[in-house]
Amino acid sequence: MTTATTATTTATATTTTDRIGRPSGPTPGGAGPLRADAVVAAAPPVSPREVFRRFWPYTRGGRRWLVPLVLLSLTSPAVDAAELWLFKIVVDDVLVTRDLRPFAWIAPACLGLVVCSGALRYADDVTSTWVGEHFLLALRSDVFRHVQGLSLGFFERRRLGDVLSRVTGDVDAVEAFLLSGVADALYYLIRLGVFLGLLFSLSWDLTLLSLLVVPLFWGSARHFSRLVKDASRERRRRSGSLSAIAEESLGNVALVQAYNRQGWEARRFEQENLGRFRAAMASARIRAVYGPVVEFVETAGGLAVLGLGTWKLAQGQLSLGGLLVFLALIGKLYSPVHGLSGLGTTFYAASASAERIIELLDQRPQVTEAAGARRIRRARGAVAFDGVWFRYPGTAAWALSDVSFRVAPGETLALVGASGSGKSTVAKLQLRFYDPDRGAVRLDGTDLRELALADVRESVAVVLQETLVFHGTVRENIAYGRPAATEAEIVAAARAADAHEFVERLPEGYDTLVGQRGRTLSGGQCQRLAIARAMIRDAPVLLLDEPTTGLDVRSGRRIMDPLRRLMAGRTTVVISHNLLTVRDATRIVVLDHGRVVEDGAHADLLGHEGPYARLHRLNAGAVPS
Repeated sequence: MTTATTATTTATATTTTDRIGRPSGPTPGGAGPLRADAVVAAAPPVSPREVFRRFWPYTRGGRRWLVPLVLLSLTSPAVDAAELWLFKIVVDDVLVTRDLRPFAWIAPACLGLVVCSGALRYADDVTSTWVGEHFLLALRSDVFRHVQGLSLGFFERRRLGDVLSRVTGDVDAVEAFLLSGVADALYYLIRLGVFLGLLFSLSWDLTLLSLLVVPLFWGSARHFSRLVKDASRERRRRSGSLSAIAEESLGNVALVQAYNRQGWEARRFEQENLGRFRAAMASARIRAVYGPVVEFVETAGGLAVLGLGTWKLAQGQLSLGGLLVFLALIGKLYSPVHGLSGLGTTFYAASASAERIIELLDQRPQVTEAAGARRIRRARGAVAFDGVWFRYPGTAAWALSDVSFRVAPGETLALVGASGSGKSTVAKLQLRFYDPDRGAVRLDGTDLRELALADVRESVAVVLQETLVFHGTVRENIAYGRPAATEAEIVAAARAADAHEFVERLPEGYDTLVGQRGRTLSGGQCQRLAIARAMIRDAPVLLLDEPTTGLDVRSGRRIMDPLRRLMAGRTTVVISHNLLTVRDATRIVVLDHGRVVEDGAHADLLGHEGPYARLHRLNAGAVPS
């Protein structure tokens, strides 16, 4: 087919267009030792057989189109052969004999073949592109769903930019490995068979002579494939590193500019970019050597055929048209030969990306749902930590040590303590982002590990320390807590969160785009949207993780009334340094280095002259008692 026919030189010497409508051939890359301080580590190597086993199921939706593609693969070289055969007739029966009469039917036949070739090219391009894009649609969606289902610990250990690079660029390369590679192999084999048949029909001895160079194609391709494999693996690793650094730096651009670190960030990016440049140059050197080698082999084969063919022409054993067509067919023959030999290089280049995707798909959530997990409709809201011990994966120190407390439905528990005392860890365990190493976290008396994971999180509404606002409208951000919410419910939640007034003043009201991370809003406005989102969720358990962090005193006081409305009638766990948000709690638990050191009501703890009283005195200047 035409898409693959354009790859007439070598599949590895340049980037060509494959049969699924995507770039194929080697990806610029370069081998080299992996630095100990590499931003992104290389993925473990995987065999081609394993790559096919893992990704072939994703072709299920497009397999019914493989038969039409095979038929197109059969007809396209047949049309090419017919065009060449007409050229032989023109030379032998029109030019040599100087007889124009055959031209009367040859001309319309040529035009008909051109129209037929164009129709086949269109059908091939559309069908092959549909098959390839359908594969990408299925694989990319599945990879994204898999990543979304991984535990929080995965994202705390990985560079987000590298993960994004795998979900986007690496997935495309897997398609080039699997579908485009298989389609190209089939296409080359069919062309090889058609043109070999024609060549043998013209001159069997010339055909055998032309095939003598085939082992040289395969040998050179095998040698260079090993080099390209290492080069491509390094290039994909460098691409992931670049994405990771760019995402990290641009995502924190305010901090970078505030501390005048633009130069340092640029140098850090340039360092990885320079590594990618070196990898690309290493790959370019491989291509620069491989291209002339293939061209030399092809030229040698053509000259040998030309010499013997000229002798046969002189002896009257071959017509001039036959010789010219034979030489043209030799070019058609060598194209699929070195295309097939170059597929190994293409496979190795794409396998580097396949390895990165497989490594991602092999990641398993640290938190999993037990078989036969219990479903709950709406929890009452009783929360309990029973002798909980927990440490983060890969660390030796305990984040929580024998932590126990209980919160009855409708009560408010405040967790206070210095930074690093384990307060936010309690929140992560309550949401079951992690499971305790010992002890149990319970909801209505049942261990969270025995409940359906979706039901556990459906029972909790959160207002996190970092106010999370999506790039969307105000309405979409509030309704994120309950997508099926009506307009009236959205407005009611905004009113209860003291957000309706400022939303109405926005240019488009509830349809105003808030910008990435809510950058068009103030911190207090973003926090009130988060409170409205928690209100509309209407969960029995409320988790407030430093709800006034980053707000000035006036803004912090202003959200207290919405917070109290949100807490009313719900089991609430408040994590805060600001004693203004915790002194009304039913019970206060003081954490220190992961241990409970005090437990009681606000007034009682003040009278004990313990850690809470000292913390209260430190806050007394800003928070009245």
